[in-house]
Amino acid sequence: MEKADYESDVLIVGGGLTGLPLALALAQGGLGVTVVDAQDPARVVDAGFDGRVSAIAFASCRMFDELGIMKHLEGQTQPINDIVVSDGRVREGASPLFLHFDHSEIGDQPLGQLIENRHIRIALQKALEEAKGIRLLAPLSVERVAYGEGVTARLSNGARVSAKLCLAADGRNSPTRVAAGIRTVGWDYNQAGIVTTVEHERPHDGVAQEYFLPGGPFAILPMVGNRASLVWTEKTEMAATIMALDDEAFADEMRARFGDYLGACKPVGPRWSYPLSLQLARDYVRPRLALVGDAAHGIHPIAGQGLNLGLRDVAAAAEVIVDAARLGLDIGALTVLERYQRWRRFDNVALSLLMDGLNRLFSNDIAPVRLARDLGLGLVNQIGPARRFFMRHAGGAVGDLPRLLRGEAI
Repeated sequence: MEKADYESDVLIVGGGLTGLPLALALAQGGLGVTVVDAQDPARVVDAGFDGRVSAIAFASCRMFDELGIMKHLEGQTQPINDIVVSDGRVREGASPLFLHFDHSEIGDQPLGQLIENRHIRIALQKALEEAKGIRLLAPLSVERVAYGEGVTARLSNGARVSAKLCLAADGRNSPTRVAAGIRTVGWDYNQAGIVTTVEHERPHDGVAQEYFLPGGPFAILPMVGNRASLVWTEKTEMAATIMALDDEAFADEMRARFGDYLGACKPVGPRWSYPLSLQLARDYVRPRLALVGDAAHGIHPIAGQGLNLGLRDVAAAAEVIVDAARLGLDIGALTVLERYQRWRRFDNVALSLLMDGLNRLFSNDIAPVRLARDLGLGLVNQIGPARRFFMRHAGGAVGDLPRLLRGEAI
């Protein structure tokens, strides 16, 4: 057989926000890793590439710290001190009944950190430079993966990579998943998310707002300085109309929903729009293949949990694979990978369906439903144990946590 150009213990397809943390975790466990990414590393850290921010739950922050990522994010993190969930209508304001999550109820640490995606990518690249045992091949795509006693991948430049295991972290449309014949279930929401940055007059004090409107949730996420990231959900047709507005008209529509609680405000910089859907892989594993992050599940961004689910996958997959390697087991064996699937699938499916249900419950203007959900928000707000459980769950601190999510080395 022709000798491969690159040999590693693990091949990771996709070097994004889950692929690179996965590489760092596996390398910390002593494994050799090759990451192949179709994107140019210089392009993905450009301000115009991705205007989104991510809410990194406090358990995920522990993992980032343990993997040497957080130290490269100094000055770029905004603590989430409180979350306010409310219901309302455009130009009518919010209902007097709301749900308030205060971080001080569960300890001194914030509920999480808001970080611009491009700064996470910059930090990941810096951590990668410091790590040993990781090879990044980019921008290159994987044209074919052959599975047998090992894994052999042919790249777009003709090079060959051999490994014992392939981990697919190549996004919702994962070519690796499709080529392996793993099917998905899901549906389109007929919604799109509009993303932009807003400058405002008054300080936000680290308070995130999840404001439910008939077209979908309108999230105001605090950023460093007097800025907020806007994740504005609308029906697909309406979103297209709003995106086509000139700057002044777009700002007027934004202010009609944003309100004046932070004083004068205006959108700044580019705006982006993304279609929203639910997608779940029927299986996470095949012999010598496992899906991680969006390749396994794509959920509605209603509570900002998508990346955190992917990072939980990272922590669980890394622990399963490293433990198997230390025991001298075949890390690509289906019996090993099925432990990862059992660990992660229930949590991913349960949270995906919960987010789906919340979106359907709140993205309408049916009077009896509005009354019921407003009363529900007010009721939960009065029940301390329920509030604290939801906060811990959102922080990723509930259930059987992998070592990295507990802040321990892999």
